[in-house]
Amino acid sequence: MHRVYFDNAATTPISEEVIQAMLPVLREQYGNPSSIHAEGRQVRALIEGARKTVARCIGASMADVFFTSGGTESNNMAIKCAVRDLGVRRIISSPTEHHCGLHTLQTVEQESGVEVVMLPVDSRGHVNLDALEQALASGGDQKTLVTLMHANNEIGTMLDVERASALCRQHGALFHTDSVQTIGHFSWDVAKTPVSFLSGAAHKFHGPKGVGFIYINPENPIHPFIDGGGQERNMRGGTENVYGIIGLAKALELATADMETRAAHIRNIRQYLMERLQDAFEDIQFNGDYDGQCLYTVLSVSFPPSPKNEMLLLNLDIAGISASGGSACSSGAEKGSHVLEAIGADPQRKSIRFSFSHYNTREEVDYVVEKLRVIFPQAVPA
Repeated sequence: MHRVYFDNAATTPISEEVIQAMLPVLREQYGNPSSIHAEGRQVRALIEGARKTVARCIGASMADVFFTSGGTESNNMAIKCAVRDLGVRRIISSPTEHHCGLHTLQTVEQESGVEVVMLPVDSRGHVNLDALEQALASGGDQKTLVTLMHANNEIGTMLDVERASALCRQHGALFHTDSVQTIGHFSWDVAKTPVSFLSGAAHKFHGPKGVGFIYINPENPIHPFIDGGGQERNMRGGTENVYGIIGLAKALELATADMETRAAHIRNIRQYLMERLQDAFEDIQFNGDYDGQCLYTVLSVSFPPSPKNEMLLLNLDIAGISASGGSACSSGAEKGSHVLEAIGADPQRKSIRFSFSHYNTREEVDYVVEKLRVIFPQAVPA
């Protein structure tokens, strides 16, 4: 058996179609898109074509889509520029956000004196939207930004983004959603579900790493986060990552066109793993809203207390299985998960995040369960 890759929430393998779309640009389209000569104009046309594709996939205008280096930059840009340029003095968020959001909040709180309000989350990771409504109503005249993930990257619990958007509009608050885990996996239409800012990253939907985008609602004009030569219509300085941008657009086009088929396959794989684990172990649990409003690409599995737990990820890796203890940004250090802590998970249990793509198979699930049976002696006899 080849290695089993069940860590797609960290990054997805780039698809062959995306590689083929990028190769001609790598080989032949070398012009600087800011140059006025023929080579530059050709590359500029490619970038604008990619922008049109991304805009179409999220229901936006081309003028409101800007390419970045990825989700972290997009999230930093939305939060920091909202404070700097739009007069935000109060930010409402949750303790289960991705570290790039939480650390950005810490920075603006310390450097700009912005008030940060953390909403409670329940045992399945759902943000309390009644508390959001109360926090918005009690804000007075303070300019407020709400920043919440569309889907949690560790446990998969999803935000009721339509209600959150409606509450923000009702109370005149800005709304940023980190949609890095959901772009390419769920349909997005910013015309129907208005947001102030929306973040995406290509490597979460089988595109290249190091490239992403931010949607900026034209009602909330901000200044550049990175100063430079005026690229991205004066919104982001620096020569564009042309090959990455072309790859992002192709990957998103493919993911959007094949979304239903891919989703059905991935849901089947996820459900099959749940059933196999429940059959193989007496005390298997799942974190998050695993059977409700959840990100279908993620399954956070909670294993019972065992002396084997500390080496579980390493033993899986040795067996040829790639999974994660949480987010990729912290799993290498094997620190305790702030998400699991926030939902009150039992620290004596070991949680492993398995995350899937349409490339995964049932045979791979069988292989994972077989290896887990070997690792854990308390498995139910086959």
